[in-house]
Amino acid sequence: MPEFGFITEHTVGHVTFERVLREAVAADPTIAAAWLPLAYPRLERAIPNWSLRASLRARVALERSRRWDALLFHTQTVSLLAVGVMRRVPTAISLDATPRNLDEVAAGYSHTVGPPAAERVKAELVGRALRAARALIAWSEWVRASLVEDYRVDERRVRVIPAGTRLPPAPGPRPADEMLRLLFVGGDFERKGGRTLLAALEEAEFLWALDIVTQSDVPARGRVRVHHGVQPGSPQLDALYAAADAFVLPTAADASPHVVLEAMAAGLPVVSTPTGAIPEMVGDGGVLVAPGDPAALRAALARLREPVARTRLGRCARERAEARYDAVRNARGVLDVLREISSS
Repeated sequence: MPEFGFITEHTVGHVTFERVLREAVAADPTIAAAWLPLAYPRLERAIPNWSLRASLRARVALERSRRWDALLFHTQTVSLLAVGVMRRVPTAISLDATPRNLDEVAAGYSHTVGPPAAERVKAELVGRALRAARALIAWSEWVRASLVEDYRVDERRVRVIPAGTRLPPAPGPRPADEMLRLLFVGGDFERKGGRTLLAALEEAEFLWALDIVTQSDVPARGRVRVHHGVQPGSPQLDALYAAADAFVLPTAADASPHVVLEAMAAGLPVVSTPTGAIPEMVGDGGVLVAPGDPAALRAALARLREPVARTRLGRCARERAEARYDAVRNARGVLDVLREISSS
């Protein structure tokens, strides 16, 4: 029985990915696994850079462990100091964005791109780890292109396997009255475009109601209901998806937001922005508008007043989720990659 080690960046949306992987491993009696989750160490100050801190902790943990048949690093952030280990043990790295990908959306994250010399050093450090892996698992074509073009990774070693989402039962028909029920889910209300959404709705000439799920301090008022403390995958969140007519995430910066996939799986048309991997995620299951443009967002939402249009887009979203973003199937695909590199 092969034994696999999983070294995971246990932060924000990556926690959901790890949970799905754990479930896939538990359901597969043909493999054994060990888990080394690396949570963000808020009080660790000796090394200010999170990537170097996480990579050092991963390297120390691996040196203390026995030899595995294969390793999975998620993400490249925790792999930077483990090149020697990767040369001894067949390794895959999965990632939702490369550093160069994140540089593309730097402004939305308040992230500053460093001087050219520093960026070259960073690119070489990251590229060295990526090229030492037997396989790279990209969550999107956006990531795959960056791996090949920016980091000189052999494209034959790159597999595109999105993280995916849980698929609830197919949704039934939704109300066809004049009220457009909208749902926004985003922990960081500002970066995810919440203010743009509120500005768009202030001058809307159609009936609407908005549910906001966030960690930010946003006041409820009028037709705006705010929900705090709603957990991912919870019955409360499922009920909000089921009650909505459309999902809105006018985000200024993102890589592969899991909430977009959740909305698609719930059969909701998605209104979002063309940032990161969102265009290839949404496909024909929604509408994309420029970030920070309330007028364009309002026009896109106005088009969704028509029940037939909403139903068509929602059906396309659900079909796309089933075809590409089934978390169970995609997690099995990750395990298949580990089996392949362990026996090569």
